[in-house]
Amino acid sequence: MKKYALTTLSLVLCFFILTSFETMTTKGKPKKQKSGVTLTNLDRTVLPNVDFYQFACGGWMKLNPLGAEYARYGNFDQLGENNQKQLQDLVTKLAAQKNAPGTVEQKLGDLYNIGMNTEQLERQGNQPIQAELQKIARLQRNQLSTQLAEMLLEGHSCFFGIYGSSDPDDSRMTIAHFWQSGLGMGDRDYYLDADQQKIRDEYRKLMAKMFSISGYSKLAGFEKQEKEMAQRVLDLECCMAEAFIDKVVLRDPYQTIHKCTVNDLQKTIPAVNLNEYLKVLNLKLDTLNVGMPTYFSALNRLLSISDWEVMKAYMAWQVINGAAPYLSDEFVNARFDFYGKTLSGQQENRPRWKRVVGTLNGTLGEALGQMYVKAYFPAEAKARMEQLVKNLQWALGERIKQSPWMTDATKKNALEKLASFRVKIGYPDKWRDYSALQILNDSYYANVVRARRFETAYELAKIGKPVDPTEWLMTPQTVNAYYEPNTNEICFPAGILQPPFFDMNADDAANYGAIGVVIGHEMTHGFDDQGRNYDAKGNLTDWWTAQDADAFKERAQLIVDHFNAIEVAPGVYGNGSFTLGENIADNGGLNVSYTAMQKAKQEGKIKGDMDGFTPEQRFFLAYAAVWANNIRPEEILRRTKTDPHSLGMWRVNGTLPHIDAFYEAFGIKKGDPMWLEPSKRAKIW
Repeated sequence: MKKYALTTLSLVLCFFILTSFETMTTKGKPKKQKSGVTLTNLDRTVLPNVDFYQFACGGWMKLNPLGAEYARYGNFDQLGENNQKQLQDLVTKLAAQKNAPGTVEQKLGDLYNIGMNTEQLERQGNQPIQAELQKIARLQRNQLSTQLAEMLLEGHSCFFGIYGSSDPDDSRMTIAHFWQSGLGMGDRDYYLDADQQKIRDEYRKLMAKMFSISGYSKLAGFEKQEKEMAQRVLDLECCMAEAFIDKVVLRDPYQTIHKCTVNDLQKTIPAVNLNEYLKVLNLKLDTLNVGMPTYFSALNRLLSISDWEVMKAYMAWQVINGAAPYLSDEFVNARFDFYGKTLSGQQENRPRWKRVVGTLNGTLGEALGQMYVKAYFPAEAKARMEQLVKNLQWALGERIKQSPWMTDATKKNALEKLASFRVKIGYPDKWRDYSALQILNDSYYANVVRARRFETAYELAKIGKPVDPTEWLMTPQTVNAYYEPNTNEICFPAGILQPPFFDMNADDAANYGAIGVVIGHEMTHGFDDQGRNYDAKGNLTDWWTAQDADAFKERAQLIVDHFNAIEVAPGVYGNGSFTLGENIADNGGLNVSYTAMQKAKQEGKIKGDMDGFTPEQRFFLAYAAVWANNIRPEEILRRTKTDPHSLGMWRVNGTLPHIDAFYEAFGIKKGDPMWLEPSKRAKIW
């Protein structure tokens, strides 16, 4: 499923809303309007024309040092701290009371109690995964197909995965997509780059330890030979990584569309019996899409020649690694030492209650979101947001109409797409039904498996059916936003509708700089290097003239070149091609929201100077404040490899030099460090 969001979601818990909406409410006597600029965030020892990020965020960075549990700590995370406490308050009340069996209250309360029961977790040790591991140890090669399907149902995408998403030719219908998957370290570069050998060594050590403490090495007959088997599994994953299609190539949707029949795919990968595989998944397919045929061809060769015991160890590793966060501390700590300390630089794991709240968000997210909205989300925030969206939609439309590089034919199609945006704000009109999900008092991991099976079945059941346009792809409590090209929709959950993004008591110059840019960012995703390939109905269609497509690519290349030249760490440079979509969205979001802000100013809806800053200055300061963060060196390297978003600092200092209005607001002149030659400034939307 393609989805373009303002930030990258974490593996366990998305960035969730976090502060109380108390500051936003209009109950009683209205509060005095603020400038929207928090003066303590500033570092006035640095001039804005020298380092705008440090000027706008240096004070915040000093006041908010990295805690031991964080690899990166920014405004998103600060908001998340408060939000998690709110969510904890909701679930601890449920956990302390007797709830009717089968209700969402019972499920949330019981799952929280089970996750917090450390005595039971320590007593059970590796027992919750023994049945799965014993099954794998006894597995025969002719059972591979059914085993892969069973593992998919339990959340393990071994070798490849399958999911339901819109048909690229008919966005109204859901079809099956087969996709490359199954690398324990996620990104192929960790397996292939020469400078990642230390990471591979630590990963191998983790596997060896997990084989031992899980008991799988004894079950499979390689006890005291865990290091050797771990190396062989790593070698297998390295072979998979060599066949993986690069993340930059995958940015082109036309490169991932290869529709065929089951029989066609079966010819590509005869090592897997697709009829058996699909039978376990309860799927009957006519047409499907194979995201990367070359990978599946290479995978077939790999499955055909690989040692069976190594393949079983790989599948066992997938189970152990996926189960580890829900087992005893021995498993939790071993996994954290690699994924937390080695990859990200974290010093300490998050407290257990935060991890358990994250599990609840991942399993019963909308049920918890329904309670959250009722407790914390004011209706007036939604109404205000609806107006801002309309204002930004107008501004983008005006910029499209006035674009000097687009022909009338392409402008017409772009405006049609813009007018067709489906807008979702706050929370869904209808909520998920969790009645089929059972939460029992057997083990934490057993409940996670049931939740995974419930979710996988829910997603696979969509295949072959019409797309539900009312479905949300984020929970209401998420501090984020997204654009979905297949449905041509933009979504702003309740979680993001609060300071520093949205402050109902602040002058709108700051709101346009923060939430306004977020809105413009998501709208621009509909017209970035990926989104521009989808029409108003969400179909993959080339609606551009050749002339306009070339003009777009020429302007986009300026952004690629600019971010490629940014040294994010000594000897390490940004990947402008990988981050292009998000950088275009930031660029467009700023221009579009600034246009809307200027219109509001002309209409007398924006105050003049406040706290010593003009409306234009407050706009850019509010934008920068959103990205204030401290980050560890290890996390810089990890995100540069894996995150399609530029680092927070460079979403400011890398993006603003392309915005002409920024120069005017702060008097930036040629020769200043923040200066970029006009010929190198990207002007797209």
